[in-house]
Amino acid sequence: MSLDDDMREALDMFVTEARDLVQGLEEGLLELEDQPGGGETVNAIFRAAHTLKGSSGLFGMRHLVEFTHVVETVLGSVRDGTLDVSPGLVSALLPCTDHISSQIENLAAGQMEPDSSQAAEGMRLLEGLNPYLQNGMTTTGSEKVAEEAEPAQRERSWQLALNFGPDCLRNGMDPLSFLRYLSSLGEVTDVVTSVEALPEADAMDAESCYLSFDVTLVTAAPKSEIETVFDFVREDSDIRIVPAESELDAYVRAIRAMPENDRIGDVLITSGAVTELEMEEALRLQQERAVRQGTQPEPIGELLVEMGIVQRDIVDAALARQRRTTETRSHDNRTIRVDAGRLDKLIDLVGELVIAQSSTGISSSSETSEAQAEVMRLVDEVRHSALSLRMVPIGTTLRRFERVVRDVSMELGKEVSLVITGADTEMDKALVERISDPLLHLVRNSLDHGVEPPAERRKYGKNQQGTLRLNAYHDAGNIVIEVADDGRGLDRDRILAKAVERGLVAAGTPLTDSEVYNLIFEPGFSTAETVSNLSGRGVGMDVVKRNVTSLRGTIEMDSTRGIGTTIRIRLPLTLAIIDGFLVGVGTSSFIVPLDRVTECVELPPGPPGRDVMNLRGEVLPFIRLKELFTIPGPPARRQNVVIVEQSGQRTGLVVDSLLGELQTVIKPLGILFSRVRCISGSTILGNGEIALILDVGPLIADHSDREQTRQAA
Repeated sequence: MSLDDDMREALDMFVTEARDLVQGLEEGLLELEDQPGGGETVNAIFRAAHTLKGSSGLFGMRHLVEFTHVVETVLGSVRDGTLDVSPGLVSALLPCTDHISSQIENLAAGQMEPDSSQAAEGMRLLEGLNPYLQNGMTTTGSEKVAEEAEPAQRERSWQLALNFGPDCLRNGMDPLSFLRYLSSLGEVTDVVTSVEALPEADAMDAESCYLSFDVTLVTAAPKSEIETVFDFVREDSDIRIVPAESELDAYVRAIRAMPENDRIGDVLITSGAVTELEMEEALRLQQERAVRQGTQPEPIGELLVEMGIVQRDIVDAALARQRRTTETRSHDNRTIRVDAGRLDKLIDLVGELVIAQSSTGISSSSETSEAQAEVMRLVDEVRHSALSLRMVPIGTTLRRFERVVRDVSMELGKEVSLVITGADTEMDKALVERISDPLLHLVRNSLDHGVEPPAERRKYGKNQQGTLRLNAYHDAGNIVIEVADDGRGLDRDRILAKAVERGLVAAGTPLTDSEVYNLIFEPGFSTAETVSNLSGRGVGMDVVKRNVTSLRGTIEMDSTRGIGTTIRIRLPLTLAIIDGFLVGVGTSSFIVPLDRVTECVELPPGPPGRDVMNLRGEVLPFIRLKELFTIPGPPARRQNVVIVEQSGQRTGLVVDSLLGELQTVIKPLGILFSRVRCISGSTILGNGEIALILDVGPLIADHSDREQTRQAA
């Protein structure tokens, strides 16, 4: 099956939406296991499964429709209260979400049908759901999955006015496929085709759609489910769904039986005559008209009738149930998807704007200083606004580990609860995507090595259920992510003995707790006595540190024997633009990340070759950048020390001149310089010169290593 460009674009949109639906389905199942009585959660995951099934049917993905239908049927039984939520049920449904997700990824890669092994896996998973189906269900060979009846509801008749947009065909949508799919929801009793919009033959565009349909559908499905059929054409088409004339009396009677004091919108939505989406559309139009005309908002009931969403008889019945003036609320909290490439292009342009701003600021004269200040203020606002577009809450990433904790705990025979805090903390989307794998390894490591089995925890007087905490928060221009467990903690002596055995440190070398704990990040280091499916091979922690370092981040570890371990990842908020501190060393310029700078002092006189100074009674080591980078030329007559802090360790950087704060657009160094340590990137100054951005973490670490080597020698 080959796809043209328009169909591929529509399928890409489907894949994007389907990924979100599957993620919501998985999160809902995990939440339901913890809180079996969550009615809203049940409704949400049922709707997700139903929407997945319906959308798959529009694209002819029969295998997805049949598989998801069984999942939907089981969830329907849960929603009706005929099936209780149990760990076994959740354990049977979660692999089904994995299967649906893999099928969606296959679609994204161009595989429109499952291969034999994938089909067999689907059959095996459906057989696992058989105990939870009221009448059982056979799914052998290529036999179609039997259609199970929806929860008992009275069938109603609906009138659908379908006016498809002129670009419907260009977008890869076939109007007839929508009509065919409607028959899966119920019985299509009448279809009237209108060709009034059809132009003369010489004016006709073969790629444009001129068709309209009036359809009568008899179904037990609610109006909201019928609407989901048209999600992919709603933006450029006019779709109206109203109860048939024969159903008006039934809706009027139902509304009259409702409690009083309800707002008209609540009454219409509860009755099923109007969906939430239609109500939002009407409220939005109401506000737009009020603003444009400068008048009071129109009554929402009149607007719904005018828009053809519902008949007047039903609105009049809803109005009759009101005892107070109509109140309306408009809550439009939707988001729009923006292509990542376009967003990156915007960030690049903002970066160029920042560079141009710096250049203008250097050449500005006294006459234009006030205007320049205003331009700089506006550029700064644009920068912050542009960067905020890429900021997303980290909670979505952290909640994905609920499934990991559940599965790994069951595999290890442990009881572990996951506590997530700081889910609303925002960070750069690029960072979110790249930090997931390191976090995954840390979570699995904590579950395997940190949290003890229930028997061991009881032996030491602990609650047999361990706790794993994921916490995120902002700190001094950075985002900090913590992975903490209340397990056995790290064995300092064992780690040190293993390091001596492997020759990583010399026997008798005095090391702080932090230095000992950091040894576990060495390549191939492991203290595990046996190798398991999860860990023990000495592969992973070094990769975690390397990945975090590549993001200009640091990783710290605190542990107390018998109490637990906390691993702390500190990352910049964004990878695009930072606030920097510009310094000069000889003829070269360097940028120090401003969030690492604590203060600047003058270098006191002293003998040449020294590398420490007295800072208010504290011994402060410092690094001479001129010597480190072999920069030619005599030292400045008056030198300064920029004091930076990394992981609680303060170090000075000796420079020739302090040039002030600077918004810094980070430019990558390229593949040729990818292995250069102590430099994280470069930037272009306002005068066109290049300045290197110092990577403070490796800079301090390398200096400490050189000092230890020198002292040992």
